[in-house]
Amino acid sequence: MNTSAVKASLEPIVVGLIFGGNSGEHAISIRSACTVKQGLSEGLNPARYQLRCFYIDQQGRWWGESVAKAVLESKQPADTTKLAGINTREGFQGFPEGALEVDCWFPMLHGPNGEDGTIQGLFSLMQVPFVGSGVLGSAVGMDKLAMKAAFAAAGLPQGPYQAVAAAELAQKEQLLSRLEQALGYPCFIKPANLGSSVGISKANNREELWAGLELAANYDQRIVVEQGLKVRELECAVLGREQLQASVVGEICFDADWYDYDTKYSEGHSQPIIPAQVPEQVAAQAQKLAISALQAVGASGLSRVDLFYEETTERLLINEINTLPGFTHLSMYPMLWFASGIPLPDLVHKLLELAR
Repeated sequence: MNTSAVKASLEPIVVGLIFGGNSGEHAISIRSACTVKQGLSEGLNPARYQLRCFYIDQQGRWWGESVAKAVLESKQPADTTKLAGINTREGFQGFPEGALEVDCWFPMLHGPNGEDGTIQGLFSLMQVPFVGSGVLGSAVGMDKLAMKAAFAAAGLPQGPYQAVAAAELAQKEQLLSRLEQALGYPCFIKPANLGSSVGISKANNREELWAGLELAANYDQRIVVEQGLKVRELECAVLGREQLQASVVGEICFDADWYDYDTKYSEGHSQPIIPAQVPEQVAAQAQKLAISALQAVGASGLSRVDLFYEETTERLLINEINTLPGFTHLSMYPMLWFASGIPLPDLVHKLLELAR
């Protein structure tokens, strides 16, 4: 037997955990990476994997393990202005030491430049496997208007919405009248390419609608405005590639007017109920729709699908898909799989196996 091959098979796989990013969700990415790091340090994973951490600062520059580990320990973004020295250029400037030795990447990057297909394209060019969806699924899943178009083409149920280009704000009265006629109040205004409720607002009148449009236009040139519905908010996690597996269905209950950024990421402001207290057939339909949502946008690996449940009619609507969902201790994706019998160490192991 080839002893070098046996030795190679026994060596741990080098995993590159990359986080941070040039995105409004930078801070959440750090918290997600802390949870993944914890999962890779438990159970059988330390023998399976050799973890290397890499940090992308808020200017898009990549940093190696010394900076990355300091960020994970502090759980705060790094001030890399002094570390950058005379090189003040922003964006990707090349790989830090150790990056080219990675066998499999585990991106925990939320928002633009992280879950929109850009870094997935880089990993694909490197011909190195990575956790999560590929370029197409990431890009379509990230852009809410492209996502909704894909859902519509697949015949999946959704709530009423309108697409808005930021340039349309120059015709204020015409735009407001169109949205009021199509959707009424309340309605929600969202940048097309952000997550974690960043840049989203709720409008109950014309003044709030205009303020919400201006806010969203600061983040993106593409805006989606959705009709406010009297619904319960359900979530389902999905795992797999050719064979997709749906988790138990959970529900998010919160003490705010709607599920905004502070409510989502602050202790005690929201309460997950897992499994959701819904009829069995509703839960089964939610799981089926969640899998269909991944197939519609071409996603794989891991995703969380958010659904609306209209209790009076038992109707389910797909709200959106998140192809690189939050992994914090408050995030539904790891909690849903824990409730489905897959604890955190096994979950990150399964995700890496899927990638490889």
